[in-house]
Amino acid sequence: MPKYTYRDGKLVDDTGLPMLNQEERSRPLQSPRVWSDLQGYRSPIDGKWIEGRRARRYDLERSGCIDANELPSPTGGKFRNKKFAEKHGVSHLLDQ
Repeated sequence: MPKYTYRDGKLVDDTGLPMLNQEERSRPLQSPRVWSDLQGYRSPIDGKWIEGRRARRYDLERSGCIDANELPSPTGGKFRNKKFAEKHGVSHLLDQ
């Protein structure tokens, strides 16, 4: 994938050629994804001010906590509702 830089008012690739316009491209323009940082908050554990993802990660480590998104699935990725599982062609808890 080519890397583009902004030079002389135009986006150019590493060779200096300008970026192709929409009609000349065979695929859509790829642009970088930017994630904003977390807003600051007070830690519910010790009341310290937490500003950003890194501070949040350190706060969780310091207090011996984990992110709820990192908890293992209680069903191991299988569905409890047999009718739903059959409808979507996925495994059910009772399937072995």
